[in-house]
Amino acid sequence: MKASLPDQFTIRVYGIFSNSQNEILVTDEFQLDTPMTKFPGGGLQFGEGPIDCLRREMREECQQEIEAITHYYTTHFYQKALFWYNHQLLSIYYKARLIPPLQFQISEKSFDFNPFENGQQSFRWVKQEALNPDEFTFPIDKHVATLLLNEKQK
Repeated sequence: MKASLPDQFTIRVYGIFSNSQNEILVTDEFQLDTPMTKFPGGGLQFGEGPIDCLRREMREECQQEIEAITHYYTTHFYQKALFWYNHQLLSIYYKARLIPPLQFQISEKSFDFNPFENGQQSFRWVKQEALNPDEFTFPIDKHVATLLLNEKQK
């Protein structure tokens, strides 16, 4: 029996943003009828570079400009896309800085929106040492949260 390999790739680009209190920005969203906690970012569009993608996503989601963008992590293991049949997911993470002032609201609690409808989103800060990989929805985000925790413990 031959294994069936994915015939398409989905590339996602995410930002790891921290503040002066050593907190990491996370987003709670309701998309595709699913509540999700993840790092801010989104899908790479054809003809776009990864850094351009992250800049666009932050403008679209937060009306926020970013700078000091440095590569942090690219997926180094196979991950099937959760929402798309026969797609392999590749995720790229960058550490970057939000250019003050913040142009979006920061919530104190997770999923700070009502009703739960597709497209809803809220942002919050989480202490880096308090990141809980199990609170993230997607496997690669869980892995990156673990990397950030290990980085903090060094």
